[in-house]
Amino acid sequence: MKKQLNILFTSVGRRSYLVKYFKDELGNTGKIHVANSTEISPAFKVADYSIVTPLIYDENYIPFLLQYCKQKNIHALISLFDIDLPILAQNVERFKEIGTTVVVSKPNVIETCNDKWKTYQFLKKNGFCTPETYLNLESAVSALKAKKISYPVIIKPRWGMGSIAVFEADNEEELRVLYAKVQRNIQKTYLKFESFQDKDNNVLIQEKLCGQEYGLDIINNLHMEYQTTIVKMKYAMRSGETDCAITMDDPDLKNLGCLLSRRMGHIGNLDVDVFTVSDKYYILEMNARFGGGYPFSHMAGVNLPKAIISWLRNENVNSSVLEECVGVRAQKDISLTIV
Repeated sequence: MKKQLNILFTSVGRRSYLVKYFKDELGNTGKIHVANSTEISPAFKVADYSIVTPLIYDENYIPFLLQYCKQKNIHALISLFDIDLPILAQNVERFKEIGTTVVVSKPNVIETCNDKWKTYQFLKKNGFCTPETYLNLESAVSALKAKKISYPVIIKPRWGMGSIAVFEADNEEELRVLYAKVQRNIQKTYLKFESFQDKDNNVLIQEKLCGQEYGLDIINNLHMEYQTTIVKMKYAMRSGETDCAITMDDPDLKNLGCLLSRRMGHIGNLDVDVFTVSDKYYILEMNARFGGGYPFSHMAGVNLPKAIISWLRNENVNSSVLEECVGVRAQKDISLTIV
């Protein structure tokens, strides 16, 4: 008989599909709990239990989660939000003491992914191709005048997600105006919390890549051991997430995923954006969590929720569980739910 397994998803928001994936695999051998800072969360409708939490940066956030996990006998906790990850990663041992496994990468891995400047430095240091990136306005302007890079350029938050406050500039006048606009927009959103770490250097200027974009799901087990890479060619994007994609069999990109896995040492899924430019692979960004592109892998036969559940139970996972069907094209649909 399968061991009972209760799983809590934090910052669950609109990831109803992930809740359903895990519920399907657990069946009657566990319950899915979800949490968010507001009850206006569609995923609350599909979970077994739901709870409204303090805000992530509230001093009561971690104590609240610890108490909930203890009371509800939560065996595993999984976050679906970048800002949540560093705080949980720093408190893994506190959850472990009450019998809860936090499925999250090490703090240094989270920091490398969340801080896009450190992403750039990490990729450069490890020999990966990545777009040239500048930490302040004047260094970018100097590089443009010296023709090290050319317009258009991308201006974006150093700690950013979901294409919030991302703009494109075609000349210096636009660059200066949009740089200031990004700084203002950061302060109007939840991006201000992480950006407070270096408020004078919280905007990046990056050369724009023109090429085919791919999404990678680079999967490690809970012991940071590489399992596989799923490659998806992107057809369309919406609000920073993949909207339409097709699974591909690309040995070079799979090898890139394997190498990146070994360099990063992440846990679970590493969601990676890659561009092909002049037969070179440029890594743009990385997210150490389930990304918005994972459903395309799942539709193609990959079952990471099943694998995670098996790993939590110390069971072996057959390679077929994480094997994709190539050539599966899918597109996200829009549906409404009463909240």
